[in-house]
Amino acid sequence: MAAHADKHGKKRAKKRAHKKGAAAPSNGRTSEQKAYAAFEAHRRASPKPAGRLPGKIYDPELRRLQIELAKLQYWVRTRGLRVVVLFEGRDAAGKGGVIKRIAERLNPRICRIVALGTPTEREKTQWYFQRYVAELPAAGEMVLFDRSWYNRAGVERVMGFCTEEEYREFLRSCPEFERMLVRSGIILLKYWFSVSEAEQERRLKARLTEPTKRWKLSRIDLESRKRWDAYSEAKDVMFAHTDIRQAPWFVVDAEDKRRARLNCIRHLLSMIPYEDEHPETVRLPPRPRRRAGYIRPPMSEQNMVPDHYAAD
Repeated sequence: MAAHADKHGKKRAKKRAHKKGAAAPSNGRTSEQKAYAAFEAHRRASPKPAGRLPGKIYDPELRRLQIELAKLQYWVRTRGLRVVVLFEGRDAAGKGGVIKRIAERLNPRICRIVALGTPTEREKTQWYFQRYVAELPAAGEMVLFDRSWYNRAGVERVMGFCTEEEYREFLRSCPEFERMLVRSGIILLKYWFSVSEAEQERRLKARLTEPTKRWKLSRIDLESRKRWDAYSEAKDVMFAHTDIRQAPWFVVDAEDKRRARLNCIRHLLSMIPYEDEHPETVRLPPRPRRRAGYIRPPMSEQNMVPDHYAAD
């Protein structure tokens, strides 16, 4: 009987220890820390990603990273940093998606997006880098280039929009141009979003049936689709000339857009040392009393936008 009781006592003790040990890691942790822990656990359990990252992992981790981006934003502003981030890759590789997630929670006066269109006739006569130089950041600013001066080494080369001499000159001058930017104090980061031919095809077809994405599919995109190998060669040559020590290329595996966004944002944060300089929380003071004697004009005298969604 004593042995039987002792055996059951040990089992109960193990259960109590197990419960205590299981609860201990979550004590005192913030929601951001829990989200990070969940993301890390998923990453370690899936060394070879398969399928789309689940929303229960993606959503809290994206929020955690966007909070860190807000901290970085204040650091950039208070320290007077100048940050340039280039996003390059094939059509439908997911560049716009990560740019949106980086910028959507930040102050547009500090972090702005540059997506230049086709150069004008006047711009075509300028020094090639000139229209990009005009978009470079001042102190306390971060600029995200949705495509950049690397158009010359990519689409312009493959589609024949530049001459052979213009192309060769770009490959010679681009590394020096970027070294000059870095020497001037600009933090320059370059990301290439890599996607397979099959995944690109799937995304391009999705744009045909989605009205809100159809504008993304241009005549140039359709023509570029026929030249996969030419773009591959152009990218390889571009990397051979411009993957320099002062401004290296960083490749993002973009087969899964969610993973690509998180990995890119996390890498960006790791490349710029920063500290939390969020402004202290303030209390809203009581509202002042309304001025006596002033009567506002009736709303009926104003041109109101119709409320089509008012409750019946």
